Amino acid sequence: MLHRTRRIVTGHDLQGRSVVVSDAPATNILGGDDRGLINLWSTQASPASYDAPDPMAGDVVGLLPPTNGTIFRFFQIPPEGEGPASPEVYAGTRAVFEAMGAGHCQPDTSRHPAMHKTESVDYIVLLKGEVSLILDADERALKPFDVVVQRGTNHAWANRGTEPALLLAVLVDGRP
Repeated sequence: MLHRTRRIVTGHDLQGRSVVVSDAPATNILGGDDRGLINLWSTQASPASYDAPDPMAGDVVGLLPPTNGTIFRFFQIPPEGEGPASPEVYAGTRAVFEAMGAGHCQPDTSRHPAMHKTESVDYIVLLKGEVSLILDADERALKPFDVVVQRGTNHAWANRGTEPALLLAVLVDGRP
């Protein structure tokens, strides 16, 4: 089951005092029962406005951060099983990227069906499970609390373990 999380958002009352303006489960979710993104917050520019309306109250946010903005999310990857991916897995993964508005982010999937490249700097922490970072010419296995700074590279995440992997990410719009 896709990890659900409580999202607490702070703000200010009419007297300028700090208060909780929202305390509820995160609802900006893209994906299914075992795989997906749980978007927690997004900014539209830098410096970010801390008085802007809740960006997660509208449409579900896709894969990419806004131009000049950020996206803060959890994402979960189920175990992928043994052996090479089938043509059906490649087609299904492609459909997922299309649904996130990111079909154009898959320039070369020859190494893994989920390979993708975004114009962003991503700060990623593995919270639970095991996952491997796959690059065009390299690969690294991660354990909980390992950190990846992903800088606009073609990459994929492969869960070769036995339980879902839960990761936290902050994506920052970037340029080469």
